[in-house]
Amino acid sequence: MAQRIHDIHPHVISDDEVAYPRAPLGGNQSDWSKEHHATIETMVAAMDEAGVISSALVQAASCYGYDNSYVAEAVARYPDRFTAVGTIDVLSPNAVNVMQGWIAKGITGLRLYTGGSKLKFDFSWLNDPRSFPIWEKAGELGLPICVQCRMPAFPTVVEMAGRFPQTRIIIDHLARADISDGPPYANARPLFDLAAHSNIYLKVTPRTFDLAATGAASPETFFPMLVEAFVADRCAFGSNYPASEGTLAQIVERAKRNFAVLEPKDRDMILGGTAEILYPRLA
Repeated sequence: MAQRIHDIHPHVISDDEVAYPRAPLGGNQSDWSKEHHATIETMVAAMDEAGVISSALVQAASCYGYDNSYVAEAVARYPDRFTAVGTIDVLSPNAVNVMQGWIAKGITGLRLYTGGSKLKFDFSWLNDPRSFPIWEKAGELGLPICVQCRMPAFPTVVEMAGRFPQTRIIIDHLARADISDGPPYANARPLFDLAAHSNIYLKVTPRTFDLAATGAASPETFFPMLVEAFVADRCAFGSNYPASEGTLAQIVERAKRNFAVLEPKDRDMILGGTAEILYPRLA
């Protein structure tokens, strides 16, 4: 059976700034979203070239903020190729209603953007009680919540994983954990410790591939340890295209090289199977 590849972290940026105005969180648009306009049409073409069956488009909060209109448009136009991960103000009194409105437009996941690009990281609001209705409703509806964070936020992530055990949490880019020390990767022990919480998942992206080629780290030693800790069905591939360097096809080939050390069943799970668990619509 042919390998099924799904991508749970690409971004689309419209070249029409009138129909889809820029409104980045923090007020400063990311450089990558200014320079790389992966429109809906070019994304479909890139996926076809790369052999990606379907994708969970992640809202580019550093470009559009809380306006998920463009990813919703992609789902409406290509429901067999896309689902979408939206970003909303989870501290708003009407956050649940807003979320349900986007769900009606094809959003099947949420992303909590605590910082990155030109926005300073702030983890303090992750466990704000005002967000609890969103965490609870996401668990009820089966919507995973992606968290863009760094390792200092892990205690809060663990707290929320315990408070809302039905809600799946996905750590974007493995929080860019420092693995440059190499085996046994003591610097990344807090990352491996997250495996004890069964509703926490990891998103493996080109940011991870970069780190796995830094210092004493290597794909051959890091990824087997990661799979041993989390098992493959809690790890999923995301391209970060077009924010990461290269074409989507090049990024997919890079992923295959990084995962080559793994058992075929584990490699297939990370490249596609876990995505179908997190976002059943992709299947």
